[in-house]
Amino acid sequence: MTTLRDKTLFITGASRGIGKAIALRAAGDGARIVVAAKTAEQDPRLPGTIHTAASEIEAAGGEALPLVVDVRDDAKVHDAVARAVERFGGIDILVNNASAIHPRGILDTPAKRYDLMMDINVRGSFLCAQACLPHLLNAANPHVLTLSPPIDMNPRWFGKHAAYTTSKYAMSLIALGIAEEFRAKRVASNTLWPRTLIATSALNLAAPGLAEKARAPDIMADAAHWILTQDSRQVTGRSFLDEEVLRAAGVVDFDRYQFTPDAELELDYFVER
Repeated sequence: MTTLRDKTLFITGASRGIGKAIALRAAGDGARIVVAAKTAEQDPRLPGTIHTAASEIEAAGGEALPLVVDVRDDAKVHDAVARAVERFGGIDILVNNASAIHPRGILDTPAKRYDLMMDINVRGSFLCAQACLPHLLNAANPHVLTLSPPIDMNPRWFGKHAAYTTSKYAMSLIALGIAEEFRAKRVASNTLWPRTLIATSALNLAAPGLAEKARAPDIMADAAHWILTQDSRQVTGRSFLDEEVLRAAGVVDFDRYQFTPDAELELDYFVER
């Protein structure tokens, strides 16, 4: 399979950034996208809403269902999944993209920030998988893709930001757990992480100026597309980096993904080289 035509993707955090890029890449194939995110009204700091994303998805050739979803809320997640199934007849793919970030040390991480990361990153990805899995079991080539890093127990990542690291690694552990539990039922579950920083509005807000050392979200979208078009019985339980995926798929020109031509790229968190 090389296309996502007629597949239904439930993508959390799809109103902007990497989630939207994955949605637009799938929409180009003629996919159906559930835009599951919290933003229904414009925020001047973070452009993009579920409605603007839906318009872009439809313009790209896909179908869109914009839904306000707080992934921390069990009832709202299940309601969104039910509405998606009612509209599109099922769910083929879950992309757990929604995430909170606060890469600070222990003394600089308030309890409120700790709870936010654990609730969105860990609880949210678990609840979305739990709600989607009964429908994924009925899909022809079901996939769960979680935007989280390979687990590297190098102490440096815990020493820099123990809470954030714990939350992102927990997402990866859940993804690997899904892969093993549902392997016999051919539901694939993998993780995907960028090798370099990705130029998103969230990065601009958190660290102005770093975007020039980043790649465009399109590289993650292309890598995700490759993973999601693989046989779910064969490609599962793996932790991918975007660049490695695309190199293995035959991509040799990565300059087109660079946000600022000829700038020196900066590695993302949890990437050593």
